[in-house]
Amino acid sequence: MMEFFTQQVQLLKEKAMLQASVREEKKLLVENGKLKKDIDELKGKLQDIRRKKSMKLHQERVLTASITEIKATAPEDSLQPDPSQPSTAPTAQRSTPHTHSEGRRRRDRRGARVDYAVCPADRPSAVSILERDHRPDVSRLDLRIGRILTVRKHPDSESLYVQEVDLGEPSPRTVVSGLANHVAPEQLQDSLAVLLCNVKPVKVRGVQSHARLVCAVNQDKMEPLDPPTGAQPGDRVTFQNYPGEAERELNPKRRIWERLLPDLRTDAKGVANYKGVGFEVRGKGLCRAATISNGGIK
Repeated sequence: MMEFFTQQVQLLKEKAMLQASVREEKKLLVENGKLKKDIDELKGKLQDIRRKKSMKLHQERVLTASITEIKATAPEDSLQPDPSQPSTAPTAQRSTPHTHSEGRRRRDRRGARVDYAVCPADRPSAVSILERDHRPDVSRLDLRIGRILTVRKHPDSESLYVQEVDLGEPSPRTVVSGLANHVAPEQLQDSLAVLLCNVKPVKVRGVQSHARLVCAVNQDKMEPLDPPTGAQPGDRVTFQNYPGEAERELNPKRRIWERLLPDLRTDAKGVANYKGVGFEVRGKGLCRAATISNGGIK
């Protein structure tokens, strides 16, 4: 009997140790996940710093090259007197018209130099070069496919929905959209959509929204874009001929999304495009609007 009790006690001890180790393992997994997330955020910040530093260096090089080119093309304005010529009164009288003529020629040369320096038709200025370099395109946007898990009315607005969206991340994002007057909630439930994911989180009537649902619009209605068949949450939307890397978070002050909106459209077949280049999920197809053709995107 004693031996039996001893065995039971031993088994209970082993079970308790096993449970403690399992709890410890789960705790370590959670901590590892947090550390990984922190590391990813730090990597993103480091990449942003490097990108900004590289952009600043490029701007300085462009400005330096432009200034050097302008200086190199400037004509010589000064006239050196010839000390070997005697300075007599008759000579001075004869040379007076010549001096006035030279003065006019110098002024003409100065005017021609200034016009050349500022005329964009002859040579692009440093400002125009920098503006061209900073003109945003659609590659700045982090567009991804998401699955709408839940849809509910906004507690403080009849025209807004609050959705939980799976974007292939560890946890879903809360997204506020203005579709309540256009699409029934059962149509959105479990459907796939296109979302702009690198917007800065913002409160909409008291609810924090962490992404933007991309929709096709016309004068009468609005509807979310439909991803191609086979698309999965987390798939990136790309654009041929625009291979740039998306920003980690769009700066609201630079209004990149708003500046790109005039070039975001749906064509006659409802295909969403930027300057004629379709919203594409590589290997799976194009994103399109179900019923809105030749419309806008917002």
